[in-house]
Amino acid sequence: MEISQTLRNAGSLRDVFSRALEVWCDGSNSQRATIMTGKDGPDSIEIVAEYNPAWQKTTPRRLLLKSPVISAVLMTGEIVSGAIQKSPSAFALRNGRGQSKRQLEHTFVCLPLLAQQNRILGVLYVELPPLPEFQQRQMLETLHLVGALFGQALTIHQLLEATSLPLPDENSGLREELSERYDFSRIIGNSGPMRQVYEQIAQVACTNATVLISGESGTGKELIAHALHINSPRADGPFIKVNCGALTESLIESELFGHERGAFTGAHTRKSGRFELADGGTLLLDEIGELSLIVQTKLLRVVESGEFERVGGTETIRTDVRLIAATNRELEKEVAAGRFRADLYYRLNLFPIIVPPLRDRREDIPMLAEHLLIRLAREHRKELRGFSPHALELLTNYGWPGNVRELENTMERAVVVADGQTVQHFHLPPVLQTTRMVQKTINAGLFESVEAYEKDLICAALSDTRGNRNQAAKLLQVSERVLSYKVKKYAIDCDAFRLSK
Repeated sequence: MEISQTLRNAGSLRDVFSRALEVWCDGSNSQRATIMTGKDGPDSIEIVAEYNPAWQKTTPRRLLLKSPVISAVLMTGEIVSGAIQKSPSAFALRNGRGQSKRQLEHTFVCLPLLAQQNRILGVLYVELPPLPEFQQRQMLETLHLVGALFGQALTIHQLLEATSLPLPDENSGLREELSERYDFSRIIGNSGPMRQVYEQIAQVACTNATVLISGESGTGKELIAHALHINSPRADGPFIKVNCGALTESLIESELFGHERGAFTGAHTRKSGRFELADGGTLLLDEIGELSLIVQTKLLRVVESGEFERVGGTETIRTDVRLIAATNRELEKEVAAGRFRADLYYRLNLFPIIVPPLRDRREDIPMLAEHLLIRLAREHRKELRGFSPHALELLTNYGWPGNVRELENTMERAVVVADGQTVQHFHLPPVLQTTRMVQKTINAGLFESVEAYEKDLICAALSDTRGNRNQAAKLLQVSERVLSYKVKKYAIDCDAFRLSK
């Protein structure tokens, strides 16, 4: 499972495969694990990735490349295993099913990496410690699964390579499309507060400066981090993100810095941390205000020197990472309260970007809603072309405590329930109707305002239930008798809601 997770990480094929082979060797006590390919046959064998913790005790690379074992597997696609003799140039071959009666000092297994229709992509060669016969069978079964994972990853890499090489124009076009996708001035809006954000992104994106993005939940802090990365010199490197608020103190330390085998209960293999995986790219630490003071102390060292040790390890690791932090807390208050280190805050606050809440840029709401409507209508296969004036007024007047995330959820609900070509006011949630009513009747007396509020709620419930009084009563959590009395009191025409939808 850890090999599968490692193969899904970002990075070059050699680096990702090398880390996955390291996981295999640590978990199986293998002396060596190597992946080789031969694109033009046995005469063109080359090593793609390897992990060799005991180089001096294993078969030299030059002999491995010239070995008839590798050529045989590439040509036949059959598994070959045998003994590693004292002379590293001599291999005792067998088909992988039998077991030599003589006690073996070390054994090797070489199996093909296959694509669809049993096309041979390469070979996986491992050198194993002495094992009883039943354990060798179990190891061979496990190697089948591991080989399938490497074969799938190698297939995907070759497909991407074959697609990208003859189409450089498409690649550059894709990069331009990604840049436009994260150009906020073209997508989000043109209000004054957002124009200031665009200017800040343009100023800092081309540098390696640490950025602190602050703003309420749902304002799009992660999108800004993506924009900073995709428009930076590190755009070709990995973009790794960690939600610091979703993990416990013990887990977040292992997630950030990695751990050595045996560092704690359950640490069966060595694990690379996010700082290590993001080397040469960008690391987003989301909800950084949730970190404990202990983890903040270790994080400060990485920010200052770019050095860290894995949990349970002594080896100092250097990393070249562009750090972006995001938080919905006011870190100045957290520092004053002693919950956040002042020295770490000053390091992170090198270039602050404050994302305004949606209520402070209401002029952007129509553009945002239109953008979301087009995208969600396409996803749900609906023909929707815009909003009625009443619906647009409700969207603009609402306070949006959940910001863009709440607006997106509202638009998806409207797209699902709408059955025409225009989003009407009754397609929107009742809470939006309530906001408009309060603003409209704020100068009226208390009893008039309460009655208007009650009538608006009933109308919203009848709209959602297509004029069905029984369902509307359940939605409002009252009896149908009470609802009928209110409908009569306010002269509400239930048939109008039925016909309007």
